[in-house]
Amino acid sequence: MGGKPQPSTTRSFRAAHQLIIPVCAPYTQESETVLTSKTRTAVATFSLLLGALAVPIALRMPYSAIAATTTSPAYTKTGEMLPPTNYREWIYLTAGIDMSYAVKPAGMQDHSMFDNIFVNPEAYRSFLETGTWPDKTVMVLEAREARSKGSINKSGHFQAGEVMDLEVHVKDEARFPGKWAFFSFDSASGNGTLIPQGATCYTCHAAHAAVDTTFVQFYPTLLPVAQKKGTLSEAFIKEESAAGSSK
Repeated sequence: MGGKPQPSTTRSFRAAHQLIIPVCAPYTQESETVLTSKTRTAVATFSLLLGALAVPIALRMPYSAIAATTTSPAYTKTGEMLPPTNYREWIYLTAGIDMSYAVKPAGMQDHSMFDNIFVNPEAYRSFLETGTWPDKTVMVLEAREARSKGSINKSGHFQAGEVMDLEVHVKDEARFPGKWAFFSFDSASGNGTLIPQGATCYTCHAAHAAVDTTFVQFYPTLLPVAQKKGTLSEAFIKEESAAGSSK
């Protein structure tokens, strides 16, 4: 994932409070339990402390529940992919502008788009160690409009507006024949539709991607890792060699 056709941990906080309850030692008189004044004071003090502790615990509970999420791919019974939760908190890999497999369509010369690429943290850490992607890798391509007029800007482009396109490249070896699959999302909150295996994106990635059908050549922090680990694809190496010899 890197170039694309034109129109794209959470922390779990656990608070463990261990309350050491003082044991009040009553004494008995004529088979009747009687609390001393010291015991009554201790009970009252403990009740106040327990109430004070309950307030911050209660305040934290909604925050912890909201933060609970997963970065693994998930699907509906009909095969749609559930939208990745909080993918913008994942690892940011790169951004491109107007990247495409094909020439820009007529009438779109003045229209530009930014593509932002994110990957789940577990897959990123694995890539740093191995130079390739593990099973359950999820890569998100998010497209936003590129604008040049706004605020104090005098030149260049900036990203603006809502997400205009969202695509996911997912590695799920047990689920997909080619290990990888593409999903297209109509919105960041809706389910994704599986793109058929015969689509151009599959053949293009297989023929030109630097590592494991992904466009690592466009990820400046990961390309050196793949070079060092020796995981660049033979097709990419030959393509780069041919391009270098033609210069």
